[in-house]
Amino acid sequence: MKNEKNLSPEEKWEQATLANNFIFYKVMRHHPDECRQLIEMLLDINIKKMELHEEDYIDLDHDAKGIRLDVFIRDESRIYDIELQVADTGELSERARYYQGLMDLDTLKSGQHYKELKDSHVIFICMEDVFKQGLPIYTFENICREDNRTKLCDRTYKHFFIAPTCAKIAENKEIKTFFDFLVTNGAGNSFTSNLKTYVDHAKHNMQWRFQYMTYERIQAYAYDKGKKEGLTQKAVETAENLLKMGLSAEQIVEATKLTLEQVQSLKNDFIQ
Repeated sequence: MKNEKNLSPEEKWEQATLANNFIFYKVMRHHPDECRQLIEMLLDINIKKMELHEEDYIDLDHDAKGIRLDVFIRDESRIYDIELQVADTGELSERARYYQGLMDLDTLKSGQHYKELKDSHVIFICMEDVFKQGLPIYTFENICREDNRTKLCDRTYKHFFIAPTCAKIAENKEIKTFFDFLVTNGAGNSFTSNLKTYVDHAKHNMQWRFQYMTYERIQAYAYDKGKKEGLTQKAVETAENLLKMGLSAEQIVEATKLTLEQVQSLKNDFIQ
């Protein structure tokens, strides 16, 4: 079986489950009852009336040509942003902070008092343990460092659910069943059976399939471009070191695969 990194966009689409961030986004956006049920289950709350934010109204993913992979929701007293995170990108904490700032800006109208801000919950469902502490759930709120007790009470919360760990040791049976489905694609109750059906429907939507292919190719192009630029920078650094060692331009071209013009330009800069 191919490593996922070696799969074509078409193969990734055929093998996609709810653990694919694009599929997760589409299912949650287009099935708000299941999205509400998931948030209620994860946060142990009751949502009387839920409103999905207009699609593309807040653009949180500028690199994907308007394709947002998070879901922004509000009820009477709270706002939520929920997203599936397949890999640890190393900046989820900063993204959570950024998301909460955008959510506050969107919900507090001009002239309103700060007390009118709603409770803010950013929810990341992670396929890896981004904090490496072995916990199934990490919940953060601002608290005083000096006594480790006094809360700031700014009503901002960041939740990280670690799917593989939740699937194994979550105390709540419904949460455990959901995350087991997310990890194994095996439905264990009516909720996950519904989600599995919606995933199948999503994969037969030709418009969404086209969007996914476009998104994947944009991501692949950005990765290849970054990789090429990284290799070029490494070659430049090597060339600079070889210049300091007194090697000829021709020798450096052979060693680094840079062009003679590039090496000569570096040499001129080095002489200056």
